[in-house]
Amino acid sequence: MVVKSIKEKSSSFFLYFCSKGFKKPASPQQGTKGNAVSSEQKPPGGWKAMPFILGNETFERFATIGLLSNFMVYLMKKFNMDQVSASNVLNIWSGVSNFAPLIGAFISDAYVGRFATIAVASVASFMGMLTITLTAWIPQLQPPQCPAEHQLHGHCISPSKAQLGVLLTGLGLLSIGTGGIRPCSIPFGIDQFDPTTEEGAKGINSFFNWYYTTFTLVILLTLTLVVYIQDSVSWVLGLGIPTLLMAASIVLFLIGTRIYVHVKPQGSIFSSIAQVFVAAYNKRHLKLPAEGQEFGVFYDPPLKEYVLSKLPLTYQFRFLNKAAITTKNDLEDDGSPKKWWLCSIQDVEEVKCLIRIIPIWASGIISFTAMAQQGTFTLSQALKMNRHLGPKFQIPAGSMGVISMLTIGIFLPVYDRIMVPSLRKITKHEGGITLLQRIGIGNFFSILAMVAAGVFEQKRRNSATLHPGAAPISVFWLSPQLILMGFCEAFNILGQIEFFNKQFPEHMRSIANSLIFCSWAGSSYLSSIVVNVVHHVTGGHGHPDWLTNDINAGRLDYFYYILAVMSAFNFLYFLYVAHRYRYKGQARIEPKSEPDVELSSM
Repeated sequence: MVVKSIKEKSSSFFLYFCSKGFKKPASPQQGTKGNAVSSEQKPPGGWKAMPFILGNETFERFATIGLLSNFMVYLMKKFNMDQVSASNVLNIWSGVSNFAPLIGAFISDAYVGRFATIAVASVASFMGMLTITLTAWIPQLQPPQCPAEHQLHGHCISPSKAQLGVLLTGLGLLSIGTGGIRPCSIPFGIDQFDPTTEEGAKGINSFFNWYYTTFTLVILLTLTLVVYIQDSVSWVLGLGIPTLLMAASIVLFLIGTRIYVHVKPQGSIFSSIAQVFVAAYNKRHLKLPAEGQEFGVFYDPPLKEYVLSKLPLTYQFRFLNKAAITTKNDLEDDGSPKKWWLCSIQDVEEVKCLIRIIPIWASGIISFTAMAQQGTFTLSQALKMNRHLGPKFQIPAGSMGVISMLTIGIFLPVYDRIMVPSLRKITKHEGGITLLQRIGIGNFFSILAMVAAGVFEQKRRNSATLHPGAAPISVFWLSPQLILMGFCEAFNILGQIEFFNKQFPEHMRSIANSLIFCSWAGSSYLSSIVVNVVHHVTGGHGHPDWLTNDINAGRLDYFYYILAVMSAFNFLYFLYVAHRYRYKGQARIEPKSEPDVELSSM
């Protein structure tokens, strides 16, 4: 599960970095389109606030990733769950946690602000981790221990309803914490700097550098040290250390309260999206003008705030254009539009951007489903393989995700510095290849990864069944599928991040962030459905199902082949929707005074 948790958090970092790299907010002393803006603004907290924010971030990530890095093993060993039940718990919980940031972002943007959201969410995360740690500490909160040979045959005592209730309560509190922390943590750090100044722009750049540095250190420590403590020393200690660090992160965060810049809630983008659909429905009986005769028909006021691009009127999804048709009673006495009855062309075209992207976004769900197996059945494979390095040290099964992360870390610089310049000479495209081509390559790698997983699982199973007395094969036979999955992530996830950020209008990029998390959520639910269908349909007539607890008796390789077939159909679907996709049009709006500060180049 740690692999998935890491990717979700890294997506948050890259998404916000991309979104901040494309625009420069208006100066507080300068209005837009002639509108005055108040110059009264508290000086940014700047680097005075960074020890508290980065300290909170580091401890929080160490706590949550460290807690969940080995959770599949914990459920199987301490709660006597079979691998299907443990996989279902993780997938369902992951789905809830990845939909939660949508709610958290809405509450933060529209009502309480980022500071309060992070503070409350951090307390919820601590309570959740404390609850799960107690399940390892207090014997009454877990079923009786069961020998490994009994677990293989399903002869263990299952957890009671009360024990499951406590466990699920802890996971629920963690989901609440995730919903508040994930969409707000990086933006809150950026709030501490004034990007309209040279010092502030440099501060933002340094913040990202320090953020990613601490993030990398946390990954290495959790995938090695914390997982080793959980596997080889004590589950109570291995879960208790991250819990104590989460408590420390809350204290550190609250100490800096008076230093922080507290940006007031500005309202949510979701309400403006809803207004377009409602206004179009209210005017569904109106007739649209013919092409070339739109002048004076549609509401097209000056932009209310500074943006880089004004979206031109398009004729795809033409029914939404009715939301911008001006009628007699659509304007208030002061000339402002009536809510739910009139929207600007810009509002309508922004919603169209979202609609166009949905088919591309949907293709990521199945691709992410393949990635999700790294935290479930790949871990089950590792538990059955030889994980020894030397006579005494044994690699924790949860640490195998390091291979995928190392692949990404090594490949991305090579891709950026060597492959892209070479491809640029051939294709004449700035990025070497288009973003949709990059996503498509990632989808293709998901097919290869699942085929490789099936092939090497068959090899592992044959070795175990044909030579039962021999030592199991090395765990490094899992490397090919993990390396291929690393390539899948490098192309697909990062390609989607950049694609969403470039195809969404600037102030809608928070939705791009949410879409990635929703992809993870959808993949979690889809994975759970596929696992349960395979578990209940296969087997019978004296034969165990493919996903039986003893994977040596099952056919996990067939399950991987099913995912490969699903990924292949998904690849064909992606090629179809990518061919039909039309990129966002724009008319660039140049600033009247100060030059742009290109944060993306820092």
